[in-house]
Amino acid sequence: MDYTLTEEQKMIQQAARDFAQNELLPGVIERDDAQQFPTEQVKKMGELGFLGMMVNPKYGGSGLDTVSYAIVMEELSKVDASSSVVVSVNNSLVCYGIEAYGTEEQKEKYLTKLATGEIIGAFCLSEPEAGSDATSQKTTAIDKGDYYVLNGTKNWITNGSTASVYIVIAQTDKEKGHKGINALIVEKGAEGFEIGPKENKLGIRGSDTHSLIFNDVKVPKENRIGEDGFGFKFAMKTLSGGRIGIASQALGIATGAYELAKEYSKQRKSFGTEISNHQAIAFKLADMHTQIEAARHLVYKAAWDKDKGHNFDLSGAMAKLYASKVAMDTTIEAVQIHGGNGFVKEYHVERLMRDAKITQIYEGTSEIQKIVISRGILKN
Repeated sequence: MDYTLTEEQKMIQQAARDFAQNELLPGVIERDDAQQFPTEQVKKMGELGFLGMMVNPKYGGSGLDTVSYAIVMEELSKVDASSSVVVSVNNSLVCYGIEAYGTEEQKEKYLTKLATGEIIGAFCLSEPEAGSDATSQKTTAIDKGDYYVLNGTKNWITNGSTASVYIVIAQTDKEKGHKGINALIVEKGAEGFEIGPKENKLGIRGSDTHSLIFNDVKVPKENRIGEDGFGFKFAMKTLSGGRIGIASQALGIATGAYELAKEYSKQRKSFGTEISNHQAIAFKLADMHTQIEAARHLVYKAAWDKDKGHNFDLSGAMAKLYASKVAMDTTIEAVQIHGGNGFVKEYHVERLMRDAKITQIYEGTSEIQKIVISRGILKN
């Protein structure tokens, strides 16, 4: 087992770290307060190749491995999870889904622009009654011969108003259950496609989260991904990779909070000495560091499994389950170590704590990860 990063991966890590410090950190508190989408930052991430990291260079991507992607997600998320979630969705859910299962025409038309960051994408699965239960799709895509008529509502969609391309999961044949679901590529501006108000969220407030409404939207048959009825399997396969991205985001949030807490503990004094010299604080830091390292190994293992062509459903679910718990636990302790200052925005840790919570919810709640894990271990 070799956990050493390659020279290329170290260079990518440093590039992401520099970008996070120089481009994401300035104004991150203000963007969070104003719920402002990081438009300029996302554009620059596209120029750096962060929005199509694993896409084949012939489609405009960087052609990198999943471990490199996880490294970049961690570095960006240390500073600004609202920006890193754009990277996660565009890479894991949209680019991956089209490259792995789309037609050559779909790749030429959409993937080439998505991979370079010319446009960004959104993945539309969740509904009021179909989040964790992805089989209960109320959005319908009725087959009309050479096109589908799309009706329904999608909720909590990341990049909701800023995306140009939307992958929408919808029910075509209710009698077939999950085998009657399709994945369709819908373009922004299509007649009957409306974008609801931006959600006012606890965390990742700069992220662009909206409900989407489809009223008799015509979607050409050539925009269906895969064969008829492939939509549910497509969503599950795509989400498995997405969980590696969110696990990496959780790892980054935890690491960012830990680093801030460690530095603060070396500066803040109480009872005549730096608080890092008090065992109560030192032991907190020891626990945080140990849990983060364990989470990192799980994340890298899942990324490695994907790169090697192994089944990564189980390792991805374990990585997301554990890393998201570590993110929540670590950020809470980081606020505690900061004391009263931890409750103040300028010290960043309260924002990281708010951002951490969503990693236990989106792209499969922690409860869903336990279902995936238990099924994976019990079938063998």
